[in-house]
Amino acid sequence: MTRVGVVTIAHGRHDHLEAQHRSLALGTRRPDRYTVVAMGDPGIEPATVAGLERSVTRIDTTALGLPLAAARNQGVADLVEHGADVVVLLDVDCLAGPGLVAGYAGVVTAHPDRLWSGPVTYLRPPPATGYDLAALDDLDAPHPARPAPAAGEVAPAGDPDLFWSLSFATTPAAWSAVGGFCEDYVGYGGEDTDLGRCAAAAGVELWWVGAARAYHQHHPVSSPPVEHLDAILRNGRLFHARWGRWPMGGWLTAFEELGLVRRDGDGWVRA
Repeated sequence: MTRVGVVTIAHGRHDHLEAQHRSLALGTRRPDRYTVVAMGDPGIEPATVAGLERSVTRIDTTALGLPLAAARNQGVADLVEHGADVVVLLDVDCLAGPGLVAGYAGVVTAHPDRLWSGPVTYLRPPPATGYDLAALDDLDAPHPARPAPAAGEVAPAGDPDLFWSLSFATTPAAWSAVGGFCEDYVGYGGEDTDLGRCAAAAGVELWWVGAARAYHQHHPVSSPPVEHLDAILRNGRLFHARWGRWPMGGWLTAFEELGLVRRDGDGWVRA
């Protein structure tokens, strides 16, 4: 039988992690292994919820910020080491829809040479009692900036820049062909677009599957993300060196309008 592993990375957000754990336990198919990569957070411990165990592997933080790319790679390595045929990466803020694990298992098994992503709905703030995990499908309203095939349908991504790491799945072989996330990216921004480009360069197609739906738990955000300005500039320079252009153009333009950055040749620097 196909073995499916799910990995998430976390630093804080313990309530979101616990809710994700419960959502996976309620799915029509549970993962065979659920791994959390704790980034410098000793408060995250192994646990069992409704019969679903979670394991924890740890990675240190760095002076430059959270090692998001390296942590995801470490999590995939843990799943592969424990025999996963299908690896699913799910952002810690995402609740798994009831069919997410089964949906990914089906398409990845049928088309093991692809990267697969499922639609993600950004939820409004929860009621005092929290989100009703048994009724997530009633809240379905996928993000409009990404493809959102209906349940039972699949669609090619077309543009590799549409890849994002909130929710996706693949096989160990396809992951190896892509090369995983570039671990030179540290902190926020750029690593997702980089991986999409790596997949395209390796001939690994990006596809979307409607059956694997996820629901992003609400939390406050800043727009543009000024607290990540230095990481965005650093990772943007890295992306430019690797691919010849700057990513995250919308954020950089917004920073420029706020007087935080300025153009410097074909790049950007702090103002």
